[in-house]
Amino acid sequence: MVDAVEIFSKRLMFSFVFVALSQVNLLRKRVHMKIVYVLTLSFLTVSLNAAEAKLDTKKIEQITGLTGKMNAEEGVFKVTSPRNDMKVTVDNWQMPPFMGLTSWAAFKAGEKDEAMVMGDLVLFQDEVNAVMSAALNNALSVTALHNHFFFDQPKVYFMHIGGEGKAEDLAKGVKAALDAAKQVRAKNAQPANAFSGEIPGQSSISAEPLQVALSAKAEAKDGMAKFVFGRTTKMPCGCEATKEMGVNTWAAFAGTDGNAVVDGDFAVLENELQPVLKSLRNSGINIVAIHHHMTQETPRTLFLHYWGKGKATDLAASVAGALNVQRRSQQTASAQ
Repeated sequence: MVDAVEIFSKRLMFSFVFVALSQVNLLRKRVHMKIVYVLTLSFLTVSLNAAEAKLDTKKIEQITGLTGKMNAEEGVFKVTSPRNDMKVTVDNWQMPPFMGLTSWAAFKAGEKDEAMVMGDLVLFQDEVNAVMSAALNNALSVTALHNHFFFDQPKVYFMHIGGEGKAEDLAKGVKAALDAAKQVRAKNAQPANAFSGEIPGQSSISAEPLQVALSAKAEAKDGMAKFVFGRTTKMPCGCEATKEMGVNTWAAFAGTDGNAVVDGDFAVLENELQPVLKSLRNSGINIVAIHHHMTQETPRTLFLHYWGKGKATDLAASVAGALNVQRRSQQTASAQ
């Protein structure tokens, strides 16, 4: 009987010890989870504060006049500006800005410079070139210009921007670009449906002065003149893509000598894009698209399309000036 009581006591004591140890382990797990939670929250808070400290997000908001949001995980501070000043329909449906009609600029601490910015500006056709000039003149690069929709009314274009430097300067560039669009709308509430000036229906362009300006022979047809300057690039197959395969810069003139239009396409390498854009815009030539025509080519080749109006010789001088800028960029790249 005594042995049975002793065995029972030992078992009871073991049970108490087991339960106690289980409670201790459970308590340890709870404490561990709380520690992990607190450390994670602290890490995210420190990351957020560090990113904000590097970028001075308050300053970015103050300069741009826009409210931003910090993504602590990516270290990116993003400001947005929805285009709610104009009703836009796409495929006969009124599109809210949330569906893709919001301009934005995302700032991040840089590796070489203080900061970098990337963004996309939602613009109407008559705003594009004023905004592009403002961006190019205020520390920003313009990297693409294209449409995102079909059957949109009024027509909407999207200008992609980027830049590296002081966060304050980049924010000022974004502000200047957005203000340029507002200034266009302040003058005319409704987007324009054409550039100013009429184009003569019958063309009578004198090719000779243009040939002198562009140092090239023109192809003439029905009073118009066209110049083509070839380049080459290699495709993944090792095949060389040449002028006749579409790797070229060209300029076509129509109208009259005193009232002409020029349209064309510049084939540029990545390091040539910004200098050529600045040259054309400084000469009053409108940029209407920036994109690529190929993939996986070497060297990488981009294409910018342009449109200008004025005296034929002035337009030719503008194109020649951009070609000279392009050549200087090529020489600089070769010397490096």
